[in-house]
Amino acid sequence: MSALGSQGSVSRVRAAYARIREADRPEVWISVRPEPEVLAEAEQIDERVAAGERLPLAGLVFAVKDNIDVLGLPTTAGCAAYSYPPTQDATCVARLRAAGAIAIGKTNLDQFATGLVGTRSPFGPVRNAWDPARISGGSSSGSAVAVALSEVDFALGTDTAGSGRVPAALQGIVGVKPTVGSVPTSGVVPACRSLDCVTVFAPELALARAVAETMADPAPLPLASSTSSTSRVSPALLASPVLPALPALPARPRVAVPVAAQLTDLAEGWSEAFAAAVARLRSCGVEIVEVDISPLLEAATLLYGGAFVAERYAAVGAFIEKHPDADLDPTVAAIVLAGAAPTAADLFRDRERLERLGAEGLGVFDTCDALLTPTTTGHPTLAEVAADPVGVNSRLGRYTNFANLFGLAALAVPSGLVDGLPFGVMLTGAPHSDTALAGLAARFAAPPVQVAVFGAHLRGQPLNRQLVGLGGTFAEDVRTAPEYRLFALRTVPTKPGLVRIGAGASSSASSSASTSASTGPGTAQGASIAGELWSLPAAGFAELVATLPPPMAIGPVALADGRTVPGFLCEPAALDDAEDITPTGGWRVHLAEGRE
Repeated sequence: MSALGSQGSVSRVRAAYARIREADRPEVWISVRPEPEVLAEAEQIDERVAAGERLPLAGLVFAVKDNIDVLGLPTTAGCAAYSYPPTQDATCVARLRAAGAIAIGKTNLDQFATGLVGTRSPFGPVRNAWDPARISGGSSSGSAVAVALSEVDFALGTDTAGSGRVPAALQGIVGVKPTVGSVPTSGVVPACRSLDCVTVFAPELALARAVAETMADPAPLPLASSTSSTSRVSPALLASPVLPALPALPARPRVAVPVAAQLTDLAEGWSEAFAAAVARLRSCGVEIVEVDISPLLEAATLLYGGAFVAERYAAVGAFIEKHPDADLDPTVAAIVLAGAAPTAADLFRDRERLERLGAEGLGVFDTCDALLTPTTTGHPTLAEVAADPVGVNSRLGRYTNFANLFGLAALAVPSGLVDGLPFGVMLTGAPHSDTALAGLAARFAAPPVQVAVFGAHLRGQPLNRQLVGLGGTFAEDVRTAPEYRLFALRTVPTKPGLVRIGAGASSSASSSASTSASTGPGTAQGASIAGELWSLPAAGFAELVATLPPPMAIGPVALADGRTVPGFLCEPAALDDAEDITPTGGWRVHLAEGRE
């Protein structure tokens, strides 16, 4: 059994096939391997694990978008007439199988990976996992739904315009789109060869990243020449034989968000959901900066509206022209064949325009660690797409279409529900910022920890910089319940110590508090003490606790409004020679009185 897989391969395979039968969503799959064949493979993997072989993905099963080769299954790219039998696994699939993961079958897609809707397939439109009347999102439609329905542990998709991110958002799962070129695309039917990425869908970020890292080249190749000129990666770095990851996140990351005017035309309730996501990220210790992303949004229109569509024609245009009677989706065929019209001069003009837009818009990644946007603009119904297939598709790619044109990394993460359906946000970053994006997404996924402070960590006090350095943000002024006493400890510099002496306090604390006050009132009666509530990322809180010197401690603190939160307390043994300053009501007043 692997560290990621929660059960043996054989039991997991049996559960996967049972779930596929139970879900009864045949449009998700184009081909599925025979169960006895897969069980035999699973038995071999379990035997290898039992013999001590390290297979980090053993115990996991996955689905593969049917424009990626899997040995033993035909590759159709969503068109039966195009089908061919692969002679080997795609490189990405081979690496996952070598790590112990088991491929179950091939999933449905927008034909030739052309679309963001998931309905452009002669194998049938893939319905949403939450609401069958709505689209799944494409083109990696079947892969995303297979994960959302728990038929597999993870799935592979591809992404040229947003196909590894839009379906994730509409299913409420994670979608990881690595930096262009970091995962090999050998064995992948191209949509736009220079822009395509192999992507990962998973229920959780940790699994999605583990799969992406398993597929990635240890030393990814430099970006293709068509994109490197607009990349933020320096020429010296591009010339290096090994491209290291960009620096890790700073203690207080900066994340850009679009100005309000660029967040219009969202579905009802989505603007409010995005504002809540921004507030949540800010509460995790992230600095939020509003930026104008109009150059990036303009660049997004070039993917389908400019000469870059010629690369789609180069991929499958000749096949479509030679097989007019094949099972072709009319919208896909029209888009691909239109790619024959642009001239070489058109392509060079659009490349120059893209370079100019990159020079104007990519500067955001010089000053910010990532860009946060909604993943897409809404969740259309099947009927809405049927009525306006091109217009709806175009709107879905508003925030995704530009990423691969500039070789960027991106990932989509769930961010709650709106009217009972998933809403998702997307983090986009500079090339090779994959690890930093994952760090930001992990902060977003993990709720911040609130901690109450009463002395040297208050705003303006000497140790407040420690909270800020750990990503902390001020939340509100608070007071404790009237069950505490505050002491000035004999430390250098002097620090306050808070102890609870009322209901729920230990007898030792009450005894120390009542006998150690040399200049205070000398009673054990509690009082309400002023403090501040701060929000810390989970990792920052853990570091704070790990580095806290005695006699300070973190424990539950009862607030005057009835809440109980973690907060700074003091070990009773430190109160023996401390001054009871409870009558001041708080550390700031004590300091002010001392100055007077």
